[in-house]
Amino acid sequence: MLLLVGLGNPGSQHARNRHNIGFMAADAIHARHGFAPWRHRFRSEVSEGRFDGAKCLLMKPQTFMNNSGEAVAAAARFFKIPAGDVVVIHDEVDLPPGKTRMKAGGGAAGHNGLKSITAAMGDTYRRLRIGVGHPGRREAVPNYVLHDFAKADRDWIDPLLDAIAEHMPLLVTGADSTFANRLHEATTTGQPVKGAKPPPGKAPAGTSEDKGPLARGLRRLLGR
Repeated sequence: MLLLVGLGNPGSQHARNRHNIGFMAADAIHARHGFAPWRHRFRSEVSEGRFDGAKCLLMKPQTFMNNSGEAVAAAARFFKIPAGDVVVIHDEVDLPPGKTRMKAGGGAAGHNGLKSITAAMGDTYRRLRIGVGHPGRREAVPNYVLHDFAKADRDWIDPLLDAIAEHMPLLVTGADSTFANRLHEATTTGQPVKGAKPPPGKAPAGTSEDKGPLARGLRRLLGR
């Protein structure tokens, strides 16, 4: 049985916070895979479902972030779920917005939800880290993660949540690396970064070099 935990804070005032990306992912998984209606158990909202026949308990702790471990450890003990079958989805300020990493074990990197879970059940559980960016100053992080995403962030949040939900069954079989690769493929458009400089020796399309007589002659010669 897989225990899949999305981290966040309860209440409508926190629903769009960067800190709540774990809750957003849990909701996307719940909707995509037709899990049972949410119910209250283990001081959490929980829902049961299956991935390719394998049972999964989806959880959104309602203890507030700093006490998430109380809820996660209670569910893991009740169902006798080993730490290797616990996957925690959380925000990560040390990754750029939209970047993801799968990791098993390790430190909490200052994340209070992870600190609480580690204190309650050790640090060998698996984590899906979702980058939300960094405000630039360490002391600004608490205020930053407790504020809403910008409207422009929907451009990467929606496709990423869709990809997480679609490929989540891979985690049941322990195919964490394949899962991570699928997320990367689904969220990489191949488009140039806005404001990026062109490669050396290549003028940006639409510039005078692109429209000069030599360029036009070459296009005619090459059939472009």
